[in-house]
Amino acid sequence: MPACPVSLLQQREIEARVAAPLIAEFAVVMGWDAALGAAARAIQRLAREAGRQAAAAAGADSLAALAGVVETLWARDGALEIEILSCDAADLFFNVTGCRYAEMYARMGVRDCGFALSCSRDAAFGEGFNPGIRLQRRWTIMGGARFCDFRFTLDG
Repeated sequence: MPACPVSLLQQREIEARVAAPLIAEFAVVMGWDAALGAAARAIQRLAREAGRQAAAAAGADSLAALAGVVETLWARDGALEIEILSCDAADLFFNVTGCRYAEMYARMGVRDCGFALSCSRDAAFGEGFNPGIRLQRRWTIMGGARFCDFRFTLDG
C-alpha cells in the first residue's frame, strides 16, 4: 500500500492529540510550567533534526532555501498566510498574517499548548537548517497578536 503523505498541519494535529493529554498528565505531577517546558525542549530537539533533514533535502542551507521550505512545507495547504518582506543572503523577514495551526489548537481546546507544540519549533528548526541562522520574533498569533513577525538572520 502506498504511503499517504500528510501536510504539516495534519501532522501537528495528530501529534497534539497525543502530546496535549500527556502534557496535562505530567502537569499534575510536576506543574504546568515544568511540563510545558519539558515538552517544548523535546520538541525543539526534534525540530533541529527536522531542520538538518530539510537542508539536506533542499541541497542548500541558505536563507533563500529556508524561504522555500517555509512556503512549501510550513504553509502547505494554506496552513499559513505569509507576507515576505525581504529575502537575501543575510536576512529572511516575513510576517504570518493567518495561522491555521493556531486555529486548529483552539478548535481542539489545547491552545494553551500551541506555542510549545508549534511555535517553539521555529528557531530550533532554523538552527538545524543552518547553525548560523537566528530567529527573532516578538509577536505570534498563537500568543494573541494580529500577526507573527519572523526575522531570520544569518550570522557572518
